[in-house]
Amino acid sequence: MEERAKSLALIAAGALLGSITATVAVLKLLPPRIATVQYSNGAKSNGEAVLSAPAAEGNSSLKAEMYEIDHADLLKDEIVSEQLTRNIQFFGFDAQQKVTTSYVVVIGLGGVGSHAASMLLRSGVGRLLLVDFDQVSLSSLNRHAVATRIDVGTPKALCLKKHFSSIYPECHIDAKVLLYDASSEEEILLGDPDFVLDCIDNIDTKVALLAACVRRGLKVLSATGAGARADPTRIRVADLRESTNDPLSRAVRQRLRRDHGIEGGIPVVFSLEKPKAKLLPFKGPNGDEENPSDYQVVPGFRVRIIPVLGTIPAIFGQIMASYVVTRLAELQVHMEPIVNFDMDHYRVLHQRLIEHEELIYGTSIQVQVDVEEVMYVAKELWRGRSARDQTTKVGRGMWRSVNELMLVRWDKSKPASASNLILLKFTEADEHESTTLEDLKEHEPEFFTRVTSTLKRAELDLAL
Repeated sequence: MEERAKSLALIAAGALLGSITATVAVLKLLPPRIATVQYSNGAKSNGEAVLSAPAAEGNSSLKAEMYEIDHADLLKDEIVSEQLTRNIQFFGFDAQQKVTTSYVVVIGLGGVGSHAASMLLRSGVGRLLLVDFDQVSLSSLNRHAVATRIDVGTPKALCLKKHFSSIYPECHIDAKVLLYDASSEEEILLGDPDFVLDCIDNIDTKVALLAACVRRGLKVLSATGAGARADPTRIRVADLRESTNDPLSRAVRQRLRRDHGIEGGIPVVFSLEKPKAKLLPFKGPNGDEENPSDYQVVPGFRVRIIPVLGTIPAIFGQIMASYVVTRLAELQVHMEPIVNFDMDHYRVLHQRLIEHEELIYGTSIQVQVDVEEVMYVAKELWRGRSARDQTTKVGRGMWRSVNELMLVRWDKSKPASASNLILLKFTEADEHESTTLEDLKEHEPEFFTRVTSTLKRAELDLAL
């Protein structure tokens, strides 16, 4: 019995010693203090920042220790650099540094905005401003990025801030329970953000925000309708002028043009899929259909509900975050163009090229592209439009436009390869054949530079 007691004592002592050793080892891996970035006077995040070590909860005698540190030093922290190691491997250290020192504003924190903000945080964005006047509802849990049942009734902005603080505590997060309008524009857009994400689903507010960003010269990315869709393969990023099959973007386009003279130049995330459902009829407490405006908490905001498959707004948000992060890191990504040609159209363009070569040069022997490469040139390089006339055409207008387009050599002394073909209208092609590159370089330097830059991309893409 005595021997057994000794054995148990030794085991207990060993376990205690092992626990202490393991704890010490873990503590050595942790940084001396977990820091959160704080900014003063709304300064942009690429300047000097102050980090504060959080005081122990419930211990008022332990005060936060303040010390100065350059925000750029965050990636030198072992924990932060390990957390962002895959991003650093993907972008490179210097490019990730640009992400880490950036400031992004996300307005609208529902299914789209919450996922966009969450991925921006996880990608290491150094400062986030989260704006939404609404609260988490039970029905929003099918699409919200982080909210739980405990968060129901909590303002969405504060809900995100609470969860985000445990994911990447070094990020400075400012949460505003606020409705964007003319009176709050200055407060929300102050501080020269590197990007603004418009995840609002109300037309009036959306138009006002986009117009303000254009007026202030701020980079903005807008999300259109994600509700009533089910096909993730049809989601695209393009100029607002190219967004089709989406009632929200159509209304926004019309309002921006009518009220603010803005024709385009705003990138949007949208779906080419036609909505699978319409707004549900509004029913009051007694089950009878009633006037939705009688129940508006905020004038102008919809009360009626649109059915939402939660995965689609989540994908919208992820795409928005990816778009913003790659641009912050200055990684060039060419989004798939919205071109409604089919293979028959590309065969027509290929045949026209052969006929044109035979007419001009007496033979088509120097045509070095097949139909698939013609598709790359027409779709990827020239986006289904004349190299001279980049006017946006979508839907049937683009289908009709192929009837007046053809491929011709840019440099007549080189073969008709993918890196030496431009898409022109018939009349433009005739003019091009009668001029020289030297004349174009002298008299149309902007056009010359744009075309040569585009064709250089073909060389890189195809390793020519």
